[in-house]
Amino acid sequence: MSSYTANIPYKWRQLYALTKPRVTQLAVFCAIIGMFLATPGMVPWSVLIGGSCGIWFLASAAFAVNCLIEQKVDAKMKRTAWRASATGEATVQEILILSAVLGSIGSLMLWFFANPLTMWLTILTFVGYAIIYTWYLKPATSQNIVIGGLSGAMPPALGWAAVANNVSPEAWLLVLIIFVWTPPHFWALALYRREDYEKSQLPMLPNTHGEQYTLLHIVLYTLIMLAASILPYVYGMSGILYLISALILGFIFLGYTVKLYMHYSDQLAKKTFRYSIWYLSILFVVLLIDHYV
Repeated sequence: MSSYTANIPYKWRQLYALTKPRVTQLAVFCAIIGMFLATPGMVPWSVLIGGSCGIWFLASAAFAVNCLIEQKVDAKMKRTAWRASATGEATVQEILILSAVLGSIGSLMLWFFANPLTMWLTILTFVGYAIIYTWYLKPATSQNIVIGGLSGAMPPALGWAAVANNVSPEAWLLVLIIFVWTPPHFWALALYRREDYEKSQLPMLPNTHGEQYTLLHIVLYTLIMLAASILPYVYGMSGILYLISALILGFIFLGYTVKLYMHYSDQLAKKTFRYSIWYLSILFVVLLIDHYV
């Protein structure tokens, strides 16, 4: 624990953890990339700071609601049993107040510092993730992460809308990349955490259809992701620097997933999961560099 977080009162650290800070950071990072790609110049500081914070607060609110809805499921899983929502150290009322405050502040920031379109799109993303995905899709089908992946893929479009006040085809290409990246990313985690999901009784693909079926789908989605990643070049929104980088990064990802399919191990699944995060981050950074070069 860092010295900064150690000085924060225990209850506040518990509530902060319910907002899933690391996942939120990745979402905001993708939104910021979308902001810069939406303009040939620089993003106005008011939009960059106000829009990013607004998306951050609303995403945090959505994750807090996610933890509340899944508190009984989280209590059964080693990975999440420590959460204050699962242990009961954070009450339902406290989590709802946290989510309402964060969501309200985030909505106002997007309205005043970005535009109403961004606010409503972000609220719809909140509802899609916290309610439709968490409450309905996740316990209903093994394809939950595929169907519900659109909510998690929306941040670049939100950032784009904050600057351009529209969501152009280029923004949807960014959403598509994250959408098809999500299944191989998440299923790699689900494979080495399958015992947790077995205890939770959530219908995750490794538990409902087995290891080999899941591994095959990871490879297939990685191939789709590789194809989707070159669309920005095909569409004309990026240059050769991005194309070469996307191919290199994508083939490395494919190498991980093929090796995982042929010689599965939990350790390799963890490495694949970690690389998937680096893959998306580096891919978007290179796309941004290419945009300004």
